[in-house]
Amino acid sequence: MHQCMNWDAIGFDWNQARAFLATVEEGNLSAAARVLKVAQPTVGRQIAALEDALSVALFERAGRDLVLTPAGRAVVEPLRAMAEAATRASLVAAGRADGIGGRVTISASDAMAAYVLPEILADLTERVPEIEIGIEVTNQLSDLLRREADIAIRHVRPEEPELVARRVHSGQATLYAAPAFLRRYGRPESVAALQGLPFIGLTAPERMRPMLVARGLPVTEASIRLHSENTVAGWELVRRGLGIGLMLDQIARRTPGVERIVPDFTPVPVDLWLVTHRELHGSRRIRLVWDHLASALQR
Repeated sequence: MHQCMNWDAIGFDWNQARAFLATVEEGNLSAAARVLKVAQPTVGRQIAALEDALSVALFERAGRDLVLTPAGRAVVEPLRAMAEAATRASLVAAGRADGIGGRVTISASDAMAAYVLPEILADLTERVPEIEIGIEVTNQLSDLLRREADIAIRHVRPEEPELVARRVHSGQATLYAAPAFLRRYGRPESVAALQGLPFIGLTAPERMRPMLVARGLPVTEASIRLHSENTVAGWELVRRGLGIGLMLDQIARRTPGVERIVPDFTPVPVDLWLVTHRELHGSRRIRLVWDHLASALQR
């Protein structure tokens, strides 16, 4: 027999629980406000309202930090279970939506969002004007299980069984330089000729250098004097002639002002995957965007 809910026992609003969980996960009110896309005072008011509804203090201040009280620690897991159930309900409902109008959020790296997606989405929105596209720009893996995005463009295949993945492109990354760089340093025709030339780090040097060295490139610590965690910013440094960059051919083809160099360099294979939650894959709207991306990214 189905047990009836005691609705009188639930005296708080879901937005209050969201504010509390976001603050727990992000560590402070300002970071929670950013991920929830609300003002910081709003987060503070929602947490205070939750504390009033539960008749307990959930946080205490330790200097500038917020620390969970024993009561706060006790309610984290039940509220997380509530959030996971709400997310599952949202996914199930969205996956059964028949209309094509509405919002679809795509997660992509900064370079993919800046150089590849605009052309693809221009065609999509012209053909299907009732679709609204949001782009979540991140170089980290968006959590599709928590619906931080509806569709993600990734370079690695996910392992979660709840996710559907399709490899849409098998590409490669090669070395590029700008004409201004080549006029100054000459055109290197071999890997050995790269000795002493400046490189642009398209990620932190401590990660970039070992990756380049592993590909047989003579890159020292002094070789990477300019670098950025933002791939678009780093790629612009390459385009301005400040160094050599390793970039996906798929992106380099779409950015004028760079030339492929060093023909004997062995390209780095890079796959491109489309990923969505299994519950969303049946949605007509999600499937329309998925199919459009899959077709366009194959080129």
